Amino acid sequence: MARTLLVTGGAGFIGSCFVLQARERGERVINLDKLTYAGNPDNLASLAQDPDHILVQGDIGNAELVNWLLRQYRPDAVVNFAAESHVDRSILDPEAFVRTNVLGTSTLLRVVKNWWQNLDEPAKSSFRFLHVSTDEVYGALKPGDPAFCETTPYSPNSPYSASKAASDHLVRAFHETYGLPTLITNCSNNYGPRQFPEKLIPLTIINARNNRSIPVYGTGSNIRDWLHVEDHCAAIALVLEKGRVGESYNIGGHSARTNLEVVQSICEILQQEEPSPTMYADLILFVTDRPGHDFRYAIDCSKIERELGWKPAHTFATGLVDTVLWYLANDAWVENVCSGAYLDWVDRNYGHRG
Repeated sequence: MARTLLVTGGAGFIGSCFVLQARERGERVINLDKLTYAGNPDNLASLAQDPDHILVQGDIGNAELVNWLLRQYRPDAVVNFAAESHVDRSILDPEAFVRTNVLGTSTLLRVVKNWWQNLDEPAKSSFRFLHVSTDEVYGALKPGDPAFCETTPYSPNSPYSASKAASDHLVRAFHETYGLPTLITNCSNNYGPRQFPEKLIPLTIINARNNRSIPVYGTGSNIRDWLHVEDHCAAIALVLEKGRVGESYNIGGHSARTNLEVVQSICEILQQEEPSPTMYADLILFVTDRPGHDFRYAIDCSKIERELGWKPAHTFATGLVDTVLWYLANDAWVENVCSGAYLDWVDRNYGHRG
């Protein structure tokens, strides 16, 4: 009998990729998503008529709703993607990140724990709660520093990463205190199809195609490790199936690049696919850096490779080309997400930095 998963935040960028892969594996998915600006039902359009994908609009902080879903569908696992996830937005409104990432996760854990404690065997012992987190909880690296590993002390520097660190600690505490069978994954920067265009790669693609300036913070020298979303979700599924209860697993793409290198690569791909009489790279505009901008992240994912046999299937070069081509081929999706509210936010975040 196929597993049933309760996936929170499953209409967002990473969550929707996981849901699509889960349905390909034959797993039934109960998808709880608040459907805010980043939760997009269009990401799941291919499942519109699928009776084994049940999309429920709601908040992980709604204890009554979560409890009803658990009792109604009796999931074999909960996979928690639900989060506010953009550093720039957290700088403008940190309380929103505390409400969802800390208080929401706390409520979700409490309700799941209460329900799990009353399960009969073997359902109780086989149940899992997997929490999806970020490498940003570890803080920032200087040139030459070793990559983050699972034992790196937490040192978050933004309201976003602080809220995610708090949620990670809560997940660990529920395992240690109550025995809830939890797993945590910490990933590097994701990219790929259906990413909301506030993030660097889709923002660059969309602005370049519309002949708008491409904002790059500071000198563009900040370094990130890039992980294709499909590789990330495949790793999460593997951790859910084979990971050791109570453990955390780092997931990275072995693809460290400066932000400027990423933007320049996108411009080169666009120039090849949609030649412009003026070079796309000429649209690059260096803007005032954001406060507390972490210089470098790097992930040591040897633990998941060693214990579970996972490795990323995409190289950054091929994955970036595929991503750009997806955005070029999906104008309707782009137009739907680039609403007035999105443009207002871009102006609010970047308008004063030029």
